Amino acid sequence: MGSEPRSRPVAAGVAPECAATIELVRDVLARVGDKWTVLVVTALTDGPLRFTALHQRIDGVSQRMLGHTLRSLTRDGLVTRTAYAEVPPRVEYALTPLGRSLGDTVGHVVGWVQAHQVEILRNRVAFDGDGPAAR
Repeated sequence: MGSEPRSRPVAAGVAPECAATIELVRDVLARVGDKWTVLVVTALTDGPLRFTALHQRIDGVSQRMLGHTLRSLTRDGLVTRTAYAEVPPRVEYALTPLGRSLGDTVGHVVGWVQAHQVEILRNRVAFDGDGPAAR
């Protein structure tokens, strides 16, 4: 009655001043954990790229989704968009220092996946071989 409903539940006993922090953490984790974000950041680790080059490097992403992801990353300060006054116009996207720090973290996760991919695949085969009753 006296309070506004939350868009997501927050743990009981969380102080109101902490609720905004929790919501921001959830929002940022959703952004950096998004598969398109990870792939864009990975593609930009070697340097700036034009939209078309990014689109070609990221298999399966639509132009619309790539544009949305780039706008979100620019809004969060992870990517810069530089438009050059040329004919035809040229726009490049690059990681900011903040984006490069995320790229370093993503690189560690990718390295972990590469180091453990055989074990993960083995576990999947074993799990799938147990049939639906095991699930």
